[in-house]
Amino acid sequence: MNVTEALWNRRTVRAFLDRPVPRETVEAILSAALRTPSWANTQPWEIWVAAGEVLERIRRASLERTHAKVPSHPDLPFPGGWPEVCRERTKQLTAGRAQVAGTTPEDPAFHRDFLEANRRFFGAPCVVYLCMDRSLGHWSMFDLGAMAQSIMLAAQDHGVDSAIAINMVCYPDLLRKELAIPAELAIVIGIGLGYADPLGPEDSFRSERRPLPEVVRFVGY
Repeated sequence: MNVTEALWNRRTVRAFLDRPVPRETVEAILSAALRTPSWANTQPWEIWVAAGEVLERIRRASLERTHAKVPSHPDLPFPGGWPEVCRERTKQLTAGRAQVAGTTPEDPAFHRDFLEANRRFFGAPCVVYLCMDRSLGHWSMFDLGAMAQSIMLAAQDHGVDSAIAINMVCYPDLLRKELAIPAELAIVIGIGLGYADPLGPEDSFRSERRPLPEVVRFVGY
């Protein structure tokens, strides 16, 4: 698979099979992703990988807190708001997901079920956690974004699906307890790795992307 094919085939999987990803496959994915560029070669990322019983304990605790309505408190706070055009795209995304679930965005059960799916990490058998020192700034965050994309594309090359989600890191104290992540590191994002469940309703949904003429401005070309 070439890079263009990986870009077109990659999607956020929201229903994984109960099938482990072999450690050697995860190591191959991350070894390739470590070629990601960074500002002045700072390589600001620190990475933890959870699977097996450890991940199941994190998953169970995350669901228990969700059912108890414990507020999330990720190390990186949720955005305070979005520009109207961005909000409109999120509404379209929600409407599309509701449609394949056979309901509407006005259905409270849809939102409850989707939050629970997020908090159980969509059943991913493996989660990669990207962290960085709290003293680092926006440019290092940019580097971690590049790393996240590298991981997902490398996973695609190995036949492994992925889901990147803030809800995988919304209770950082759980992660620190189970994974011994130091307090001086911010837990930035989680990436679920696994194999898509072809029978999951979400598997039929594909979100739209803005066309090139709407996004790109050529000047002097």
